Amino acid sequence: MIILKNLKKRLILLLILLITILPAPVLAYSNFLIASGKTIGIEVNANGVLIVGFYEVEGKEIGKNAGFEIGDIITKINNKKVFSISNMLESLKENNTNVTFTVKRNNTEKEIKMSLKPDENNILKTGLYVKDQINGIGTLTYIDPKTKRFGALGHEILETTTAQKFEIKDGKIYNANVSNIRKSTNGNAGEKNASYNKKISEGEIDKNEISGIFGDYKEDIEQDKTLEVGNKDEVTKGKAYIRTNIKDDEIKDYEINILNIDLNSKSKNILFEVTDKTLINETGGIVQGMSGSPIIQNNKIIGAVNYVIVNDPKKGYGIFITTMLKEGEK
Repeated sequence: MIILKNLKKRLILLLILLITILPAPVLAYSNFLIASGKTIGIEVNANGVLIVGFYEVEGKEIGKNAGFEIGDIITKINNKKVFSISNMLESLKENNTNVTFTVKRNNTEKEIKMSLKPDENNILKTGLYVKDQINGIGTLTYIDPKTKRFGALGHEILETTTAQKFEIKDGKIYNANVSNIRKSTNGNAGEKNASYNKKISEGEIDKNEISGIFGDYKEDIEQDKTLEVGNKDEVTKGKAYIRTNIKDDEIKDYEINILNIDLNSKSKNILFEVTDKTLINETGGIVQGMSGSPIIQNNKIIGAVNYVIVNDPKKGYGIFITTMLKEGEK
């Protein structure tokens, strides 16, 4: 019994020693970020071809009848990988009689067979409305000067027809110039309109997550213009600022009042109200395209704007910056 007791003590001591020696997980992101606020053009490509609807062929919904569902992602045709709509059409021309589609549905693969015939104009009709790309504008939240990883939007990109998260293969961000603002009113969210040049990409998108889009920034950055990262337990009610762009390429800080903090929500962590009279006069509060605008408090970046409250657009939500940083790691 004495030997067993001694052995037990040694095992406990060994376990404590191992716990002490094992390193704590180290996150790759920096404690200091460039808080951007600039408007960006966004272009993301689907990881396959997304089905967003059906049309009739000779009075029949042949796509729906074959077993396709809205939200399915076509990944293969006759076991050949499909990456885009043009790629899909090429594959159909090569194999236009008995076609086997492989689709991804709820993270599982399913095969659907169809027999297609060209019409009088030699055009193949599948009965499927499809999409392989989404374009839009948003706001760049941060750039990590250490890794040059960037984060934007503060929420995932959804496909509007299906209301599902858009499964991306890759994408790009572009420098944008704000042309005008359609103001928000109670019950109607406004929007930021901007133009961007697709010939010059500023970064490559590789992730579309609940907390935003992420990738590698390609342009030069000013290393000295950084703010410290504020942890979620440092966020307090009261005065803060959102950094955003509402005219041309001019970026300013606008005052807000943080009304509530939710530590448990996945994305709606910071409830705030716009108090800056200039921003209210120009935009009516929060508008579409402002998603991703960094939230700054006590000279620290603490979050990013991600939702507007449509019935009261002077109010909106933000997500903790630390959530974005964790999901944005490569």
